[in-house]
Amino acid sequence: MQKIDLKSYTLEELESVINSLGEKKYRAVQLFEWIHQQNIDTIDGIPVLPKELRNKLSQNFFIDTLKIEKRFDSRIDETKKYLFRLHDDHLIESVLMKYKHGYSACLSIQVGCRMGCIFCASTKGGLVRDLSAGEIVDQVYRMQKDSGVRISNIVLMGSGEPLENFENVMKFFSIIHDEHGQNIGYRHITLSTVGIPERIRQLADKGLQITLSISLHAPNDELRKKIVPVARKFSLRAILNACTYYLEKTHRRITFEYALINGLNDSAENARELTGLLKGMLCHVNLIPMNPIKESELQPSSKKNISQFYDILVSKRINVTIRRELGQDINAACGQLRREYGLTTKGTKDTKK
Repeated sequence: MQKIDLKSYTLEELESVINSLGEKKYRAVQLFEWIHQQNIDTIDGIPVLPKELRNKLSQNFFIDTLKIEKRFDSRIDETKKYLFRLHDDHLIESVLMKYKHGYSACLSIQVGCRMGCIFCASTKGGLVRDLSAGEIVDQVYRMQKDSGVRISNIVLMGSGEPLENFENVMKFFSIIHDEHGQNIGYRHITLSTVGIPERIRQLADKGLQITLSISLHAPNDELRKKIVPVARKFSLRAILNACTYYLEKTHRRITFEYALINGLNDSAENARELTGLLKGMLCHVNLIPMNPIKESELQPSSKKNISQFYDILVSKRINVTIRRELGQDINAACGQLRREYGLTTKGTKDTKK
């Protein structure tokens, strides 16, 4: 029988496990706290649990831990990029970023990605598998322990599509928010998605006060199909209708991410069309100077085009910012580092060059 990772269990699920073993409910709280506050790596290392209970748990469960394969420190802005090795030898990336308001963690949600965005390195090898809730949350724990800082904000904007790994992401939210663990408020969590209408509605029904971020990148369907292939399945209208539903349910402003690609989606006409698309919606547009990747000849927009695009949105009273790029000297954009470490496109074992 394959053992199960306790780090992926919510407090409610741990209570069921403890109850099945004939133990008192408070033992589940102790177990959860030692995993998610003390970041213990082994069941036997939890001294508050009786030895007999630890032995029972060890028969069917374990506590999984990511291994730091490599860490890169930016000389520009204190950004740190981590390459983590999973128990099955696959690699994922996470980024720790320092802001005036504290430290933010950008987490991966899948090994690879199948969304196919043309400017993103993480999708070039396709999707290998989903990450478990424990593998998502442990990215936070490993970075905190290694860097000696407290992470206060989380963005699910690394490799993978969060709404494709819906159940594990929901469990991650429950774990990271729990007062017996890291107790990170939902308003300090951002979920970034290419836009899967049905899942956006499911997320809205959860009523969580997280920030929803839509990777838009184009103001019309035809152009978006060239940049985000999944747009062939989900139209902008369907996505925006789901966003309206999300707004009605949560009253939380939505962010639209727009990567500016030279000569493709950065014209004045594109900007004016975008203002028409978003007119009247409670939203914020985040303009992103595209990160060049080795696998593509695409280039970021010029400063002139970025400024022009920004000015047009502002003139139409669209709330907009230009994202400050962090960690440029360490390939901090998702997917770049993992591929440089010898990723195979078949999803087989990663090996160093």
